[in-house]
Amino acid sequence: MLRDDFHTYQAQTTPHPLGLEISYAKGCYIYDAQGNAHLDFVAGVSACSLGHCHPSVVTAIKEQTEKYLHVMVYGEYVQQPAVELTKLLASYLPKNLETTYLVNSGTEAIEGALKLARRYTGRSQLIAAKNAYHGNTMGSLSLMDYEERKSAFRPLIPDVSFIEFNDKKDLAKITEKTAAVVLETIQGGAGFIMPEKGYLKKVRSRCNEVGALLILDEIQPGFGRTGKLFAFEHFNCVPDILVLGKGMASGMPVGAFVASKKIMMSLREKPKLGHITTFGGNPVIAAASLATLREITGTQLIEQTLEKEELFRKLLVHPLIKEIRGKGLMLALLFENQKVANYLVLTAAKKGLILFWLLFEPNAVRISPPLTISMKEISIGCDQIITILNEYRPAAVN
Repeated sequence: MLRDDFHTYQAQTTPHPLGLEISYAKGCYIYDAQGNAHLDFVAGVSACSLGHCHPSVVTAIKEQTEKYLHVMVYGEYVQQPAVELTKLLASYLPKNLETTYLVNSGTEAIEGALKLARRYTGRSQLIAAKNAYHGNTMGSLSLMDYEERKSAFRPLIPDVSFIEFNDKKDLAKITEKTAAVVLETIQGGAGFIMPEKGYLKKVRSRCNEVGALLILDEIQPGFGRTGKLFAFEHFNCVPDILVLGKGMASGMPVGAFVASKKIMMSLREKPKLGHITTFGGNPVIAAASLATLREITGTQLIEQTLEKEELFRKLLVHPLIKEIRGKGLMLALLFENQKVANYLVLTAAKKGLILFWLLFEPNAVRISPPLTISMKEISIGCDQIITILNEYRPAAVN
């Protein structure tokens, strides 16, 4: 059986994967092998911005596959999908974010951004936030202040320090030795923690004072998820390097880091090929990304995201829900303990509603549906959540 082969031949990341056997997916629903519909409140962990198999994205992919697939390593040949994508992206970004390097994933984009910052500044120190998550490759993992997850893979890259997110007193740790400060615009794995009281502007100011670069990780909140195309627009704070991924291509594997042309030119020589990737800028992926960006910016999806947030907050009122964190369609339900969170996710899975956990906050449940989710679908899913919570009995939960 396929399920047995999954456990035998495909590497596992946890002892107990959810194991939903997928038949197909469309819109905001995933269908299992038995034909049951599962309403998707997770969107592949914020990756499927336009839902599953959005017609515009599917059409773009099909049209590109009939022209050419991979033809050369990144940066050598002029390929229309990648050029059009980076040009359109620049039109929506501040002038100092004009040049985009396309890669294969968010964590590779972080790796490229770290190399770029060290190369451009000539400094080595990197500063990240406690409870941050930037990916799982060695450089990205080095930015994680969570020893339980890091210790098995040491030694990691050196000269990394940590500050408390939202603590302005810690900004003194940013000095003339700092190459870059790397922050999530909204902390994801920590429980969708928002920057408070002008925090990002204070970080920006401190970086300017000491000549450090500011890298903002928008892998999760980017591409309309928070009610702006990019979350940093909420906080009047423009980074030197912007890191993108997840929702950029509506479910296709992609990442990018963006900077000024002056900064980005540091990767061109001394040494040449400062960052190199075989499949970055892949024409099929770039076509999917271009279709996604056009759809997000050419419709009312971004504005509707905030209206949908209001509906979630209106409907998800229950004594067991202690707080709803986040912005737009990047929301986290906070409970008093992990048992309630686990009960909700696992019970919802049995009832055809897809929810998921957050990495560092065991008491939280993620809600990050496709931006295309309808008000009716939100109401259906929220009703299920409330019903499940009403049936919660602590004594019956392990």
